[in-house]
Amino acid sequence: MAVKYDSLSHTKYYTRYHIVFGPKYRRKVIYNQLRKDIAEYFKRLCKYKGITIIEGHMMPDHVHILVSIPPKMSVSSFVGYLKGKSSLMIFEYHANLKYKYGNRHFWSDGYYVSTVGLNEETVRKYIAEQEKDDIAKDKLSVKEYEDPFGEDKENRKPNVKGKKKAVDGQ
Repeated sequence: MAVKYDSLSHTKYYTRYHIVFGPKYRRKVIYNQLRKDIAEYFKRLCKYKGITIIEGHMMPDHVHILVSIPPKMSVSSFVGYLKGKSSLMIFEYHANLKYKYGNRHFWSDGYYVSTVGLNEETVRKYIAEQEKDDIAKDKLSVKEYEDPFGEDKENRKPNVKGKKKAVDGQ
């Protein structure tokens, strides 16, 4: 496989970053129309800055994107730009979210980033299959929820040791 390098006027580069971030409070709100709109906002914002989105996938509570960022721009400034501007766009077109999030803060503060070298195909496959893995893990973790105090309400016995009968006159 031949590696395709990107270029600026005096620079050849091959920089790939896997970035993951989610909405504030990790709420599961990225679905249906909002999911399509956020993807469109990301494409438009990346096009403005000259950044290539190689792969991307949105889960209900977080976003995975694989991008190629030119060396003239830092990863943190790009993520700040992407989260900030997309947040403004989300609140502009989806006004109902203002009640849940307030003050135009849709995304959580942090993010995860890792550089991707020549194992780009592995990361692409991971991003594409992330949702299938999460669904499979959710199906495996079928836990019966119990009373945290260990009491079984149907078989509860009254506490008879602590009670004494009142004696007349005392």
